[in-house]
Amino acid sequence: MTSFKRHSPRPLDLRSGRIDMTHGSGGRAMAQLIEELFEDRFDNPWLAARNDQACFAVESGRMVMSTDGFVISPLFFPGGDIGSLAVHGTVNDVAMAGARPLYLSVGMVIEEGFPLADLKAIVESMAAAAKDAGVAIVTGDTKVVEKGKGDGIFITTTGVGVVPEGVEVSADRARPGDAVLISGTIGDHGVAVMSKREDLTFETEIVSDAASLHGLVADMVAAVPGLHVLRDPTRGGLAAVLNEIALQSGVGITVREDAIPVATAVRGACELLGLDPLYVANEGKVVAFCDGSDAGALLAAMRAHPLGADAAIIGDVTDDPHHFVQMETAFGGNRIIDWLAGEQLPRIC
Repeated sequence: MTSFKRHSPRPLDLRSGRIDMTHGSGGRAMAQLIEELFEDRFDNPWLAARNDQACFAVESGRMVMSTDGFVISPLFFPGGDIGSLAVHGTVNDVAMAGARPLYLSVGMVIEEGFPLADLKAIVESMAAAAKDAGVAIVTGDTKVVEKGKGDGIFITTTGVGVVPEGVEVSADRARPGDAVLISGTIGDHGVAVMSKREDLTFETEIVSDAASLHGLVADMVAAVPGLHVLRDPTRGGLAAVLNEIALQSGVGITVREDAIPVATAVRGACELLGLDPLYVANEGKVVAFCDGSDAGALLAAMRAHPLGADAAIIGDVTDDPHHFVQMETAFGGNRIIDWLAGEQLPRIC
C-alpha cells in the first residue's frame, strides 16, 4: 500500500499547526491527518486495514453495544480530558451490562482552527485510556466544521462487548430486599470540571474520578454472579440513577445520608457553589443492586479493587407502588430525592 506520507509536502505541525477545512475534505490533507495522528496513536490491525468498517470475531455470549457523545467544556480538566473521558464513558456503559468491552469506534467533529497540539494531546489520551482498558479503537470518522460552529471538538464513541453466559444484569431487575451499594465517593467529576470552568481553587485539588470500570465490574460479577443491577451515575448523578432504576423496576428505594460517601473537599465545594452532591456527575463510579444476603460479599469484592476502595452499602429496595426514592437524613428525618429539574451542570460530559 502506498504511504500517504510520500505525497505530503511536510509532516503535520503538531506543535503550532491548526485544523483547517482541508482536513475534513476527504483529500490528501485528511489522509495525512488520519495516518500521522490517528493511525499512529491508535495503532492496531483493524485500523491499519483502512476500510470503512472493522471486521472482527467475537467470543460466545450475548453482544452489547453502546453509543455516547461527549461535548464537555472545558476540554481539559483535572484528572482527564475529553479524549480519555470518551473512552472511559463508553467502556463503562458496556460494562454496566456485566460485559467485557472489546472494541471501540470513534467519531470526531472538529472545529476549523482547532490547535493540532490539543488534538494530539486528546488523541494520545484516548490511546492511553484504550490501552489501559484493553480495548482497541478499530474504526472511526473525522469531520471538520467551519470556525464558530463546533466549539473545539465533539467526540462520539461506540463500544462493543460480550456478556458471559449466566450473567443477567438490567435496570429492571431490582427487587424489594435488595441492597444498594456504590463503589466510592460521589460528585468528584462534576466538581472537578466546574472548578476548572469557573477558575476556582481549593485547598485540596479536586480531581475527576473518570476511569474504566470493567475490571471492577468483572470482580463484582465473579463474587456475586446473581447481582441484579449495575449503573454508572453520570449526568444527573446518584439521584438520577436511583430514580431511573426505581421506575424501571417498579420499586421504591431508601438510602441513608450518612452512608453515602462524599469527599470533604467535594462537599465543601458543593456548598460554595450551591450544588447538591446527589445530582453531580460521576465518571468512575458504579451503583450496584444485589440480594441483601449477598451484600457483604459484594462489598468485600468492591473494596478489594483499587477503584472500589471507598465502596459502601448505602440503602435498600422497598415495595413502594409510588416508586419513590427517599433518603433518611443525618438528622433523623426523611426527604424525597426527586428527579433533577433542569440542567444543574451543563456540558459536563
